[in-house]
Amino acid sequence: MTVAERKAAFERDPPAVRERTLLRFDGVDGFDVYNCSAPFLFRGRRHVFGRVERRDRWVASRTMLFAETEPDRFERVRAFAPIPLEDPFVAVVGGEFVLGGTHVTKKGGKLASFSAHFFRGPDPLHLAYFAAGPELMKDIRLAPLGPRRIGVFSRPRGEDVRAKYGSEAVVGYTEISSLDELAPEAVQDARFVPGLFGTDEWGGCNECHPLPDGRIGVAAHLCCPGPAASNGVPRQIYCNAAFVFDPAAHRATAPRIVATRAMHAPAPCKVPHLDDCAFTSGFVFRPDGLVEVWSGLGDAAEGSLVLDAAGFWNAPTTEERQP
Repeated sequence: MTVAERKAAFERDPPAVRERTLLRFDGVDGFDVYNCSAPFLFRGRRHVFGRVERRDRWVASRTMLFAETEPDRFERVRAFAPIPLEDPFVAVVGGEFVLGGTHVTKKGGKLASFSAHFFRGPDPLHLAYFAAGPELMKDIRLAPLGPRRIGVFSRPRGEDVRAKYGSEAVVGYTEISSLDELAPEAVQDARFVPGLFGTDEWGGCNECHPLPDGRIGVAAHLCCPGPAASNGVPRQIYCNAAFVFDPAAHRATAPRIVATRAMHAPAPCKVPHLDDCAFTSGFVFRPDGLVEVWSGLGDAAEGSLVLDAAGFWNAPTTEERQP
């Protein structure tokens, strides 16, 4: 089935939502915060990195750090200097905290190019730039798998990819032995992972959960074009999704939809054709057997919903990352 068909079937019989909420962000009046990192613990408090931008602007995002002050409410951490990044993500690799995101370059005030930028350090307040990904590639993600073994997911996209594979984007996978080896060439040469996206569909990895059996649980987004919105532009439909990748076999399970925009709390969108967009931030597996699905909503807000975690990966994981 196509993504559109799978989404329609999923929404006819969706899983029970235990809780749903919009996150609130203080200290950024007049700006939206969305497409955050997965939450992480730092100094005993939950934190997130968030993409911060005015509703009426594009290609003008900065990434800021936020600390939770009460359930579902976060305040800007002013000790962290904003970084010009979109869609931040985090990982803890070999005892180091890693922040990544999409860095854009502009010419004449418009988008000229973009690439992933990576920062590392002992904790979220002490980070230094150390690597970039290939030009015109987003959604590179890291999976710490053990001593001297780091999984790297790539995400080539473009007309050359469509011509070769049929999909608008694909995912690749490779491994490096240290963060020092993270470089455009290593990412560009990542081996194609088949079977993830159909013709003219796309998606990518958002967050990695190494599983006890050696596989990697991947929080992902699964996307397709949709009918025209009120502004006449075809919708870009994004669903929260998950799949499991086996590095030994270089094989992934078929991505499955775990939530759609309709399941999340109501929120505005940046433009009408993003009204069905849920861009996955990550998953938090709780000791009570539930999972929090964190997601950007419509390029204007960040939400979280709580689902039953039973069978989520068909393998257990209950650890929240922390530096």
